[in-house]
Amino acid sequence: MADLTRADIDEILKLVDSSDFDELKLEMGDLKLELRRRGAAPVAPPASARAPAAKAPEAVAAPVVASGGGSEIPAPLLGTFWHAPRPGADPFVKPGDVVQADTVIGIIEVMKLMNSVEAGIAGTVIEITAPNGELVEHGQCLIRIQPA
Repeated sequence: MADLTRADIDEILKLVDSSDFDELKLEMGDLKLELRRRGAAPVAPPASARAPAAKAPEAVAAPVVASGGGSEIPAPLLGTFWHAPRPGADPFVKPGDVVQADTVIGIIEVMKLMNSVEAGIAGTVIEITAPNGELVEHGQCLIRIQPA
């Protein structure tokens, strides 16, 4: 794994500054980074973190039923949301598309790492709510899907 550069650290700080979070814990291989805003109290690790546990699957946020109909697919992490795999390419999904739970609906970029986001449920895409290339918060609605 490559070492963290000053630019990487600046990017992390920019993401934290533009979020509502008071604390960030990042673990990548042997690297463990904890950032806390001034005045934020340290959080004790949950009991489950103290005991050995099975490795969690990739971050997939659970769909939330929206009051306006359909299910909201939330961002599983903080970062820049991209609708397509690269500039100029067709978007992963668009309104009217039928998706399965494992269908990739977009990418969240964090520190130049691209993280695929899956729908989490089968259904029809109603709306793309997160703008392309914009910062999204953890839990922010990315798209809405009408379950099948």
